[in-house]
Amino acid sequence: MAYQLEGRLLEVCDCNVLCPCWIGEDPDGGTCDAVVAWKVDRGTVDGVDVSGHTFAVLNYIPGNIFEGNWRAVVFVDEDATEEQQEALLNVFTGRLGGPMAEFAQLIGEVVAVERAPITFTVEEGKGTLRIGSGTNPIAEAEMASYMGATEKPTTLQETVFSTIPGSPAYVSKATKYRRNSSGYGLRDVDLEGHNAIQGHFKLEAA
Repeated sequence: MAYQLEGRLLEVCDCNVLCPCWIGEDPDGGTCDAVVAWKVDRGTVDGVDVSGHTFAVLNYIPGNIFEGNWRAVVFVDEDATEEQQEALLNVFTGRLGGPMAEFAQLIGEVVAVERAPITFTVEEGKGTLRIGSGTNPIAEAEMASYMGATEKPTTLQETVFSTIPGSPAYVSKATKYRRNSSGYGLRDVDLEGHNAIQGHFKLEAA
């Protein structure tokens, strides 16, 4: 088995709630500035244990998500060893095939690959994502789920665009979304009340 990974995915972007990309429509503003993170709760890649580590991407999406040509800055959490970093990069850049290869094809340019402290404490659409440290991190977001009449989180099922197939996607509102990415040639972001979506993933490739 090339890789077998289970964990949680989170997307925060500058679209309104609910992000139209998840049903295949164009971003609200015509383009999209997003951060997407995968927290691997359990997993191995070619025999390398990567459990507990996080991979994140800052994206600039120039139009409809399916048209690709995204620009991206890639981060691996600083606690990963060089072997674990290489294993995660091999998965998320599509080199090992499987479901992540389709996602990787959407990225036209990888601007940089860096190590950084990453905090991912999101469950059922509620929690915090932080990339970097200090008072001016590279990206940070806080979010809370929308709740239904039965006091359960609102979810999407079987979305057109989803890197978490078969899993409910928790619809959330980011009370804060900041991104300090102009140093990478991407737009800075400082927003309140915009889109956040989180769910559980299970990814496998032989």
